[in-house]
Amino acid sequence: MDVVHLMPSFSLTHFVLVSILAASIALFRRSSSQMPSLSVVRAANAAFSPSYPPTAIFVGGTSGIGQAMAETFGNYTQGNGRIIIVGRNRASAESILSKLPPSKIPGAPHEFVQCDLTLMRNVEKATKDLLARVPKVNYLVMSPGIMTMSGRDETEEGIDKKFAVHYYARWKFTRDLIPALERAKDEGEDAKVLSVLAAGITGPIDLNDLGLKKGFTLTQAGLQAPTYNDLMIESFAALYPKLTFIHSAPGIVRTTLMATSPSPLLRATSSLLLGLTYPFSRSPAVCAEWMWYGVWNTAKSRSESPDAKGSTSIPGAWRIGEKGQDVGLTRYFGSEEARKKLWEHTEEAVRVKEA
Repeated sequence: MDVVHLMPSFSLTHFVLVSILAASIALFRRSSSQMPSLSVVRAANAAFSPSYPPTAIFVGGTSGIGQAMAETFGNYTQGNGRIIIVGRNRASAESILSKLPPSKIPGAPHEFVQCDLTLMRNVEKATKDLLARVPKVNYLVMSPGIMTMSGRDETEEGIDKKFAVHYYARWKFTRDLIPALERAKDEGEDAKVLSVLAAGITGPIDLNDLGLKKGFTLTQAGLQAPTYNDLMIESFAALYPKLTFIHSAPGIVRTTLMATSPSPLLRATSSLLLGLTYPFSRSPAVCAEWMWYGVWNTAKSRSESPDAKGSTSIPGAWRIGEKGQDVGLTRYFGSEEARKKLWEHTEEAVRVKEA
């Protein structure tokens, strides 16, 4: 993800204003005085030492936040965990994995699974492959992103590419891999799903135009995809109460997503925007420390802590901020009706049609 991870699909004007304002809000509303220092967080993360070798899948892990989270996980587990990176760039993934301590788990090396997330048939192929070879999953981390100023850009499956990457592919990865997540939990291990997008930076959704086929604008797409993610984690938490589902807002992170955008204007202004937001932003490595801290410490499952009920209206569903903190119901637009209608819409939208 990029410095605009907060609002993935805004016009340039909105992007500048919202990025700076959101950063200021993050600095003051989500006060660092209520959170431990980064050194304390790193020490807490370094203490992560489960009695079993965990398996972590990183969807969108070939760059940015996903890459940093994979690297952080690898450095802390020191080969006593399995890392699977899912994305498009094989060369990048292999470079990342080559620099990490190799897996010490017999028959379970670190690996890369190639997948263009804009097409649900590709997601289904990837998840079937994973389920056939990976007996359990402890952490499913999803952070793929796309930065573009184009309008609705449908795939051949009828889904806008931005929505496909920021929501539909994440939903399908989660649903398809539930058996492996539940298997880990049944064996007494941690099992959590993290979707990195924009928790607490959301907007109301139109239940009569889910997927924005009729009223698509970049602003609406940028606001509604995070709300879809809120509803997604709640729906999964309600259906699978043994598991923990998390939607996070990473803050403003310095990555290359904007510089590699298909939109020439975004590429041309990426350096300027990086400079403007630099005082408010953080490196992917620092972001990864806070995200893992939130996963391992804030967002606890009910089996880990009887008092850990979740931060939304559904137990087991959490919304966390840029320092891993619980953001509660900040700018929350969920409801039972919205969850039901979005779930039904999504089931149909991601269904892979026979050729």
